Amino acid sequence: MFKIGFDNNKYLKMQSERIKERISEFGGKLYLEFGGKLFDDYHASRVLPGFQPDSKLQMLLQLKEQAEIVIVISTQDIEKNKLRGDLGITYDRDVIRLIDAFTAKGLFVGSVVLTKYAPHPRVTAFENRLKKLGYPVYHHYVIDGYPSNISHIVSDEGYGINDYIETSRSLVVITAPGPGSGKMATCLSQLYHENKRGIKAGYAKFETFPIWNLPLKHPVNAAYEAATADLNDINMIDPWHLAAYGKTTVNYNRDVEIFPVLKAMFDEIYGECPYKSPTDMGVNMAGNCIFDDDAVREAAKQEIIRRYFTALCADARGDNKNDEVYKLELLMKQAEISDTSRKCTFWARELADKTGEPAAAIELNDGTIITGKTSKLMGCASAMLLNALKHLAGINDVLLIVPEVIIPVQELKVNYLGNHNPRLHTDEVLIALSISAATDKNAALAMEQLRNLKNCEMHSSVLLTPVDENILKKLGIRLTCDPNKQ
Repeated sequence: MFKIGFDNNKYLKMQSERIKERISEFGGKLYLEFGGKLFDDYHASRVLPGFQPDSKLQMLLQLKEQAEIVIVISTQDIEKNKLRGDLGITYDRDVIRLIDAFTAKGLFVGSVVLTKYAPHPRVTAFENRLKKLGYPVYHHYVIDGYPSNISHIVSDEGYGINDYIETSRSLVVITAPGPGSGKMATCLSQLYHENKRGIKAGYAKFETFPIWNLPLKHPVNAAYEAATADLNDINMIDPWHLAAYGKTTVNYNRDVEIFPVLKAMFDEIYGECPYKSPTDMGVNMAGNCIFDDDAVREAAKQEIIRRYFTALCADARGDNKNDEVYKLELLMKQAEISDTSRKCTFWARELADKTGEPAAAIELNDGTIITGKTSKLMGCASAMLLNALKHLAGINDVLLIVPEVIIPVQELKVNYLGNHNPRLHTDEVLIALSISAATDKNAALAMEQLRNLKNCEMHSSVLLTPVDENILKKLGIRLTCDPNKQ
């Protein structure tokens, strides 16, 4: 059941005020690392129900006259065609999407940085595309001994080999399509180069997760580990903060590891580091805006389970996610949950076992479970979708789509488009439903209920087609699948 547990209006107010305070602490120039997704943070909206995916963007728009955006992407992610799981597009395509989205909002995108740079055909093609669009591209390299060999890193042979990013505004926002792109290293490299040019610049970090003032093993923080299982990020108590203030806060391993580098850089630039801990670097106020901890805990547990199923399905498709699966299993044990802690999973499997056919189940926002199974006319996801819309519209024992509409679509698929499977996918069902809605009031009522599927939890006993997955995501349905092929 979907329950709000996070006050987004309070968050916008508190977070914007905190960022403005941090900007004022540094004169001249501030490099602000934006962790997570800046434009559409769907992970945050799932684990903090009530959080709006564009909250960070709304805060940034208040500073757009002085802000410049630099987008960072790892060349290794380009080579591997790494995907954004929530959008189903590659990281390099997402960079182009982000540029267009930021520009459309009136924000200035200054350049793109290719980190861990090494020549590769895909990398070269992407760089050429950016240059044709008129965006400067800079190269940052892998530095030997990073992050432990501080004397080498903070030198002309370390950060000195990176390109200097030309910027023109006082607030430089460093963002990326996803984690592990090299945002912090880009900021530190710029501080080194700015200092050599006699320019005073500061650094701060806006990272939503892990939430520093929630317990280490809180499900929200565990969900962050689940989201970065492929990077092997680990939440931990910030030892620097504990030593400096005697207070327990939560950070993650990469920030703790890199802090000595940051401290050494500030010591060199200013004679003294303004931060005593990685936690000090952050400006995150999300933990102060949770008003229903139970709702947030449940949402975060569901996210861990969803990540687990995603990894299982990737492994079934041959993407070799074994290590990721093992880590997610451990996180579920620590959170005292299992795959059947998801109600829709239990009911989808129950129906599949009973009928011997692929089955799907959805938990509506009021907690009601609706199921559907594969038939000669449509797949399990399509059947479940229609059953859910009928329930929401209060329609019983009525055909929403008559055979006269379905049969011609099936004939088109098999006889003219070369498909072997005549069953209707979710996109085809919705098109057929919209046609029926023109003349049938029940179909029209059902169409009106599509908006009420947002944030519903769904499970399929089999792997669904990419077409079905994409349609369900567009409807805002949170899908998981068992790693079984039909």
